[in-house]
Amino acid sequence: MHNKILIIGSSPRRGGNSDIIIEHFAKGAENAGCESEIVQLSGLNISPCVGCERCRKDKSCTRLNDDMTDIYEKIKHSKGLFMVSPVHNYNVTAWMKAFIDRMYCFYDFKEPRPNDWSSRLSGQNRQAVAAAVCEQLDVKDMGFTIEAMTMPLEALGYEVKDHLRFLGVFSKGAISEVETALKKSEESGYNLAVSLKN
Repeated sequence: MHNKILIIGSSPRRGGNSDIIIEHFAKGAENAGCESEIVQLSGLNISPCVGCERCRKDKSCTRLNDDMTDIYEKIKHSKGLFMVSPVHNYNVTAWMKAFIDRMYCFYDFKEPRPNDWSSRLSGQNRQAVAAAVCEQLDVKDMGFTIEAMTMPLEALGYEVKDHLRFLGVFSKGAISEVETALKKSEESGYNLAVSLKN
């Protein structure tokens, strides 16, 4: 595993506000000497989890053979993770939800269920940042977007170092005019990269 940050974008709009946030986050990480890799989910074929539970025995997703297979390897070898989603109906996008659900294969469960469970990603000093972009001005209109990313990350064993909430941006690229948002994104990328080295 490397001090590398895997950046997960889940907006269907290329070159939009989420992508600009990604660009500045990656710049911050690079300024701290940390490599990052960007994965744009909307351009990939990632099927939703079907709840077959094969992964409980196989320790990997063997039911679905799609682009998530390659992402699993990237997750395993990257200590850092940055996830960003525009707000869709008070929540993450469908692409981000599919990605999160497909990380279920990293869990181990004790029988009989319900019982204790653990994550094979835990105990490895993994760290993450979650970000959301919202058209509305009131943080309540973000709904569950940040929590929908943070809670699964923490359950998987990541320490979530920062939550970035960007309000009042909708038009494509509008966030490029919000200097505080760009600076905050860059600082967050820098800080995560520095933290991964410690």
